[in-house]
Order: sequence, then structure tokens, then C-alpha cells
Amino acid sequence: MDKGQNTGGLMSSAGLVRYFDSEDDKAIRIDPKTIIVFGLLLGVVIQVLSFIS
Repeated sequence: MDKGQNTGGLMSSAGLVRYFDSEDDKAIRIDPKTIIVFGLLLGVVIQVLSFIS
């Protein structure tokens, strides 16, 4: 590899940073706490159903 050649380390991630920084007004927004609570409740429901059957 040539020493003067750029390997593109930062340039390869630049598109991802730009993509995730942009927000869409029409996108669904869910609070992270809501996802955690939903996951916990789903786990409890699955455990209860496994004990019943």
C-alpha cells in the first residue's frame, strides 16, 4: 500500500453519521423507556403462559 494513499477510515463512516443525524418529521418516535417496558411486559406474559400450559 502506498504511504500517501488515504485508506478512507473517516470517509467511510461519514455517510452513516450524516444519515443518522437527519430526522424525518413523518417518522414514528418511540421513547426508549417504552421499548424497555414493552419488552419486560412481553417477557412476563410469555413466562405466565409457559406456566399455564
